[in-house]
Amino acid sequence: MRTDDFRPSDNVEDDREASASRGGMPGGAGGLGIGTIIVIGLISWYFGIDPNVLLNGAQILTGGGATSEQTGPAPPVTAGTPHDPTGKFVAMVLGDTEDRWTEIFAGEARTYHPPKLRLFARSEPTPCAFARSAMGPFYCPRDRRIYLDTSFFDDLQHKFGGCSNSNACKFSEAYVIAHEVGHHVQNELGILPRVMQMQQASASRTEVNRLQVRIELQADCYAGIWANRAQQKRDFLDPGDVDQALQTASAIGDDRLQRQAQGYVVPDAFTHGTSEQRKRWFSTGFKLGKLSACDTMSAGAL
Repeated sequence: MRTDDFRPSDNVEDDREASASRGGMPGGAGGLGIGTIIVIGLISWYFGIDPNVLLNGAQILTGGGATSEQTGPAPPVTAGTPHDPTGKFVAMVLGDTEDRWTEIFAGEARTYHPPKLRLFARSEPTPCAFARSAMGPFYCPRDRRIYLDTSFFDDLQHKFGGCSNSNACKFSEAYVIAHEVGHHVQNELGILPRVMQMQQASASRTEVNRLQVRIELQADCYAGIWANRAQQKRDFLDPGDVDQALQTASAIGDDRLQRQAQGYVVPDAFTHGTSEQRKRWFSTGFKLGKLSACDTMSAGAL
C-alpha cells in the first residue's frame, strides 16, 4: 500500500502522550472487572460503535445496572497532523477517506462533514464510554469522533493473526480506519440514528445484536467503497493488499473470535457478522464502489 499521494487530514487529535500519563483506568463499568471488559473486547473485537452496546449487555449478564461510564466530552486536544510515522499514516488514510467521501456525497447532492479521529494510549474518557485499549477502535456518534489506540495495530498482527507482518498490515490498518469512517458515513446518512433508535426500543438482546451485525457489515461494505474509489484515483494498492484485507476481515468474524475465546459459537450473540459475511460485504463494496450496493438493512440481505 502506498500513501505518498494521500492528503494528510488535519482532523486528527493526538492525545497519546497525555492519555498515557493519565494512566489508571477506572475499576470497571458500573462494577464490571477489567477481565470481563477484556473478554468483551476479545469476543467482539469492537471495530464498532459505542462500546456501551456490549458493556450494557455484560452488565445484564453479571447482574449490574446500566453502565455509568459515559464520561462527558473528551479532553480538549488541538487537531492537526501528527509527526510520527504511525500518526502520519493514520492522518493520510483519514485524509483520503475525507476526499473520497466528499466526492461520493457530492454525487448524491449531499455535503460530507468529516469526523475527528482521536488517538489515545491505554484509556480515554469519551461521551460514549471510557475507552480502553482492550476494546479496540470505535466510533462515538455522540461526539462524531473515532477513537483509536494505535497499539491495536500491533494486536492486529500478533494477537489475532489479521496479517502476516508490519508491511502487509498497512492496508489492513487502513481498512480498520475506513470501517470506522463507515460508521460516520452511516451517521451522516441518518442510518445510524434510526438503527440505534430501533435497538433502544427493542426488548430483545438477540434483536439488538442482529441490528448491530447489519450496521457492522454495512460499515465493512463502505470501507470497500473507499478502497474502490481510492484505487481508481490513486492506484495505491500493491499486489496482495486486498487479499490481506480479506484475511483481516476473516480474522475478526464473530464465529472465529467466539470459537477462539470460548471454544464454541453462539450466533445470537454475534455483533459484527461471521468471517464469511465480513469478507463478502467488504468485497461487495470494493468491487461495485457504490452506496446502493451496501444495503445490509433489507430483509434477506445477509
